[in-house]
Parts: sequence; structure tokens; C-alpha cells
Amino acid sequence: MKRAVFLDRDGVINKSLLVNGIPTPPSSLEQLQILPGVIEGLDLLRKKEFELVIVTNQPDVARGKTLKRVVEAIHMNLNARLRIHHFYTCFHDDADDCLCRKPKPGLLEQAAGELNLSLQNSFMIGDRWRDISAGQSAGCRCFFIDNLLNERQPVEPFIRVSSLFEAAQIILKESDAEIHE
Repeated sequence: MKRAVFLDRDGVINKSLLVNGIPTPPSSLEQLQILPGVIEGLDLLRKKEFELVIVTNQPDVARGKTLKRVVEAIHMNLNARLRIHHFYTCFHDDADDCLCRKPKPGLLEQAAGELNLSLQNSFMIGDRWRDISAGQSAGCRCFFIDNLLNERQPVEPFIRVSSLFEAAQIILKESDAEIHE
């Protein structure tokens, strides 16, 4: 089975937009901004042959604020720019009580089944408590990118980092240490 790094999208890969202090996803390709260090971090992870998988909640589709085709266009753009081929998206809102919406681990479990991934040997990188909770429930080691948002914080265990690049560096050090044991 392969190892993966599961990545939340907004706030991890691309910049979240703050609207009234609340992080929101870009609503168009024009608003899409890749965060600093993302390309380099992804390249490091690729060198160790990690499968890169974006797992993202996009409830604005269910809320009627964004069209599904806009989210899919953003994913196609990210695929072209970052060579990330696997996108697992929940388009539901909390009231839908689906199995795919983080903090539930459904997206990670679906990806693991379809891509032959070992969840216990994989990692989750996110910037919200929902990401960390989903990763923990799936059995992944979790990295919390602390964007200093004034909101609910994740429950330990997790490793607090400042960026995807920092998380990638730690993952690589741990992977190299495993090889030498």
C-alpha cells in the first residue's frame, strides 16, 4: 500500500480570503493565489513518492454561493499548476450530515480505498480543526498549519507548523529516519 499526504485546500494550498474575519475559499480563478512554499513543499513530498491528495469541504456550493463548476475549474487549475491529480470534495453543508464532510474521515477513507493508500502510514495537513479531526479519525499523523485564526482549535495530538513547506520538511526527516532504522 502507498503512503499519502492528504492536504486541505484553502489555507494550506491556496490563500483563504477573509470576509468579516471568517476564512472563505476563492470564488473564481482570478482570486486563486498559491501560498508561498507550496510548490517547494509538494516537490519534496513527491521525491519521497507520497501520493498527494486534496480533501476539501466546499459548502458554498450547497449554500448557493458558488457553482460546482467553479470549484472544479479551480481544481483543474491547481492540477495543471501543481501536478496534484487527486481531489476529493464534499459539496455538502453541516445540516446534510453526510459522511464526507470533515471532521468526518469519509473523504480520506474513500481516497484510501480507491488509491490503495495506507491511512496509518499517511499524513494530513490542514489549517482548521475539522481537517485535524478527520485525519485523526482516519488514523493519519496530523499537521496543523496555524494561520492564527480566532476560532476553534484542534484537539491534540498534532504537530503545529506555519506552512505546508515546514510540514513537508518534518515528514521527510521522519521518512529518512525510518529508512535508517
